[in-house]
Amino acid sequence: MNHYEVWVNLAPGVKDMEFVEALHAYLGYLQQKGWLESFRVRRRKFGFGPDSLGEFNISMAFQDLAHLDQAFLRVAQRDDEIERLHAAVFSRVNDFKSGLYRDFPDEVRLRQ
Repeated sequence: MNHYEVWVNLAPGVKDMEFVEALHAYLGYLQQKGWLESFRVRRRKFGFGPDSLGEFNISMAFQDLAHLDQAFLRVAQRDDEIERLHAAVFSRVNDFKSGLYRDFPDEVRLRQ
């Protein structure tokens, strides 16, 4: 499984539940279409965590890199529905950072 990790802070004046509802609408749509396996939203607790990462962490799971690439291609088409859902999320955040992780060891790892 490949995990696309995103860290963000809320833009000034944005309410946390407005952001989370918009995020669930967007990622739920992608999941419903089969472009995303699953997702999780987490919030930093008690201020613990590196200052360089945002208060919110979004983890999106994809079967493999082909599945991730397919999702990016679908989103990049920017049809009206995706554009509306994405804008509702992106307009509410600052300090976007991302990374790509994989389960380890994964099924392709040779073991001696």
